Amino acid sequence: MWRRRFAFVCSPLVSSPKSTLIHNQAPYWHEHAKAFTTGNVNSEEGISSKVKVPFITFVLGLGGPGSGKGTQCAKIVETFGFAHLSAGELLRKEMSSNSAKGVMIRDTIKEGKIVPSEVTVKLIQKAIESSNNNKFIIDGFPRSEENRITFEKIIGVEPELVIFFDCIEEEMVKRVLSRNQGRIDDNIETVKKRLEVFVTLSLPVLDYYSRKGKVRKIEANGTVEEIFEKVRPLFAAEKVSTK
Repeated sequence: MWRRRFAFVCSPLVSSPKSTLIHNQAPYWHEHAKAFTTGNVNSEEGISSKVKVPFITFVLGLGGPGSGKGTQCAKIVETFGFAHLSAGELLRKEMSSNSAKGVMIRDTIKEGKIVPSEVTVKLIQKAIESSNNNKFIIDGFPRSEENRITFEKIIGVEPELVIFFDCIEEEMVKRVLSRNQGRIDDNIETVKKRLEVFVTLSLPVLDYYSRKGKVRKIEANGTVEEIFEKVRPLFAAEKVSTK
């Protein structure tokens, strides 16, 4: 059912409309403009006209673990020089701290649920703030409309591009069981739960960005190189230079 629905909202391979600063929702960029400018920012004049809004790409995969998006993100970083921000890795790092927030994140992920939006966005914000890069791939986010709205409210920008890796369930299960990385979400039950969550929560995100002409669907069945040859033209269309 969800596959038939998504086929109608996914955009063809064309250049997407450029993202803009959300002027009435941009507290982050007003506070941290110096990190993204080629000139000085005069505090009495506001943000300099030379401030560069970052090129942000959201990367989503059907059902989460095993969709292959993490591997493809690494290829994009290697080829096009993006900074890779994995929502999952940021959350796992917080879990490893054994803080109260980390325990909450661990329990939520074990249940196949989505971590509260503000928690994830604040971790992403911190990572962006500490980077010298201006091109970011945000992997595994947003997974719900609440995620999306919270990101745009706190960070104050929209993505230039949203890449969706569509992978059949059998292939995802095979990849999860073969990678043996010791992750708590590396099991068949979590894959099935995440598929259910995707249909309920993530499809509206793709619908929203599809209406803005930003979504590009990649059939993620095949070898790493075969899939990347489908990804590469997306950034060429956006005129993103190679490293």
